Amino acid sequence: MGELAGPKLRIGVLGAGPISQAAHLEACRKAKNASLYAICDAAEDLLAAVAAEHGPCATFTDYEEMLADPDVDAVIVAIADQFHVAMASKAIAAGKHVLVEKPLGVSVEECEALAAEVSASGLILQVGTMRRFDEGIAYAADFIAQEIGEVLSMRAWYCDSTHRYAITDALQPLIRTSGAALRPAGDPKANRHAYYLLGHASHLVDTARFLCGDIVSLRAQLVEKFGAFSWFISTRFADGSLGHLDLTMSVRMDWFEGFHVYGERGSVLARSFQPWYRRTSEVECFSESDGLYRRPLGADGNFWRRQIEGFADTVLNGAVQRGADARDGLAAVQALVAVQRSLATGEEVELAGIAGSV
Repeated sequence: MGELAGPKLRIGVLGAGPISQAAHLEACRKAKNASLYAICDAAEDLLAAVAAEHGPCATFTDYEEMLADPDVDAVIVAIADQFHVAMASKAIAAGKHVLVEKPLGVSVEECEALAAEVSASGLILQVGTMRRFDEGIAYAADFIAQEIGEVLSMRAWYCDSTHRYAITDALQPLIRTSGAALRPAGDPKANRHAYYLLGHASHLVDTARFLCGDIVSLRAQLVEKFGAFSWFISTRFADGSLGHLDLTMSVRMDWFEGFHVYGERGSVLARSFQPWYRRTSEVECFSESDGLYRRPLGADGNFWRRQIEGFADTVLNGAVQRGADARDGLAAVQALVAVQRSLATGEEVELAGIAGSV
């Protein structure tokens, strides 16, 4: 993000669970233009332990009380997917800017309602698809927009590894838990299709849209074997280009993620790494005009800190919002619902006017 100066955005984090401990709390503390002002969690034992480690100015067990604090400028909603929209909506109503973890919500209707609230409020809402703040992917997006002319087609893949938990156990801090943590009713993980689409395809779809624009229709196929799931999704973009998205959970190999984009005057090839390595994607951008490849170094791989700094820069200085906004979050959920609809009907599904839950 470069050097950022001036006032700091005071952030209250809702949820002291795994994603906050592994990413958001440190990101707020490291950000050049933001600060960790408050943490809120209903589990008092978890809140006390996490606050002792990260040292916020204030702690809350009641979300309404945190929202009522005039020193809280913005909130990060880092709790279960099923609570995202309701808690983001409360923050908007309280006049707070919001960074909400992906996905924006679990149904089109609730996301549409929240997007309307955000639009009417004039506040900033950003969805936590942090790959947009990967220096390599950000460079690729600019190169595609400025250098390669019309896009012909793209393909992207997001393949989780059977070894991911051994990897994350080695890379992440020791995650504290509590039996008093609030959880959604039932078991959201019981429906593996919805769970994988919400938690993983939301990243894949957002990256495709970030690079190539709006998806207008898609057709999906799914195969399940030996406890693994593989979605192949054919997409049509608004500019007439085609896409192929591969979500596989999980491959018997290392984490495998990346994309190709083929254009009129060049192409882009990228390999992304398991995000907890905090390693920038390796990106090669080829220009037909001079026959040269360009590859950014991408020395700053802390996507979550860069995400916070981009969010704060938009709030404080009116910078162009690089992160996914409410419309992007809605579009991603529409795509996930369309995947489910296509699997049920065997047909290509238009995203316009689609409704329902993932």
